[in-house]
Amino acid sequence: MAAAEGATLNHVSRESSDIHRLANFYQEIFGFERVESPKFEFNVIWLKLGGSFFLHLIERNPETNLPEGPWSSTSAVADPKNLRRGHHICFSVSNFDSFVQTLKEKGIETHQVTQPNGKTKQVFFFDPDGNGLEVASM
Repeated sequence: MAAAEGATLNHVSRESSDIHRLANFYQEIFGFERVESPKFEFNVIWLKLGGSFFLHLIERNPETNLPEGPWSSTSAVADPKNLRRGHHICFSVSNFDSFVQTLKEKGIETHQVTQPNGKTKQVFFFDPDGNGLEVASM
């Protein structure tokens, strides 16, 4: 028996030097809505999708000197074909083909795969900070 009873996923966090740009991306691409954020000594934006999934965008500490980039990629270039399989967030959509078309119209580079079962389609791409994203068909 697990130590935690009734555990559910609460949120995923992303750190960014431009949380407003990142929030706009997630709102425009996935339909997240901004929700009230607590006040900290650094800026945060909390986003909500559906009834219970939250994305917390946290202002990057400039003292860390970490460069922006596709750190979830195996390449120095944000090429979705090189997205590391263990470093991404996945969403499911019911309008997969039109969703992929919208990404292409927005100039977002994608890598599309159909699983051997022929049913499940996946598209891989990056958010503006280089975080890996996957969207799967339902």
